[in-house]
Amino acid sequence: MRVIVQIPCFNEELTLPATLAAIPRRMPGVSSVEIFVIDDGSTDGTVEVARAHGVEHILVNKANMGLGASFRRGLDVCLRLGADIIVTTDGDNQYEGADMPKLIAPIVAGEYDIVVGDRETDKIPHFSPMKRRFQRWGSVVAGRFARIEVRDAVSGYRAISRDAALRLNIMTSYSFSVDMLVQAGRKNMAVGWVPIRTNEKTRDSRLFKSMWTFIGRQGTTMMRMYAMYKPLRAFLALGLLFLAIGLVPLVRFLILFMIGQGEGKIQSVVLGGIFLVIGIVTVLMGLIADLIGKNRQLLEVTLEKMRRIELDQHGFHSMLVADRDFGRLGDALLRHEKPVTTLEERP
Repeated sequence: MRVIVQIPCFNEELTLPATLAAIPRRMPGVSSVEIFVIDDGSTDGTVEVARAHGVEHILVNKANMGLGASFRRGLDVCLRLGADIIVTTDGDNQYEGADMPKLIAPIVAGEYDIVVGDRETDKIPHFSPMKRRFQRWGSVVAGRFARIEVRDAVSGYRAISRDAALRLNIMTSYSFSVDMLVQAGRKNMAVGWVPIRTNEKTRDSRLFKSMWTFIGRQGTTMMRMYAMYKPLRAFLALGLLFLAIGLVPLVRFLILFMIGQGEGKIQSVVLGGIFLVIGIVTVLMGLIADLIGKNRQLLEVTLEKMRRIELDQHGFHSMLVADRDFGRLGDALLRHEKPVTTLEERP
């Protein structure tokens, strides 16, 4: 069983050495452990550090694409490299690398498709009380929406089986954590969690400037995913709300009209009619969105089958391509110091 540890990095030359040093190269039930660094447009020496510390695979984005986009592209490369388990961690040494065997053990045993590392945020000393509460509440909301039990929904330390990776289609460019859990829950994947340790804080988060920004972005992600997977329910609820608002002035007008006091109340009819039309249109939009959602599900099934056919028919060697001109994939992979094989299709 082959494990590839995927590490998205943006200007992590100072913290990457400690992150790499902590990753165990031998784990129970695993034949090989390889490290894959995704350089997301860094302007420092992140790539040189990775190369100097024996990283097997390095993918360089020409510009900063964001964590979600880097994860999505890295996932495809890991699948082509033949990974049986993909482990994601951060380049800032936030997570304890020594806990990686514990993280992958449930997947090796065939118990789960995805395992999330629970940081036990209530015990992290540099988290403020407010941040701890938000982390706990956010995980509860995300878990209920995804219909799974998860204790740390935004943890980036997680292990993914090959089969699960083939079924995931990350669409957000901000972060992949909540998006992945929602998809996993809606696609009936088995998701588990294990407690993991964290290291001392090395820098502030680059994903958000404040807690409110983080809450807003994650909330937007969950609402978008809800509208995507449950469009009829979302639009129907909104449409019924508009219909109810429209009925209030209309009922008022009818009551006044029946008792002979309806003269001069035409504004109620106009206002009620407007809201009724909006409500009906919203419900119709929900029906159309539901049909589009069914079509999207068919496309996802087709995409998964195409991925499986492509990976079955084409094996790929371990790779690192010389210099920054990675023509066939549009990006650059950098040469490792020891001899490696260029990415190519096997006959």
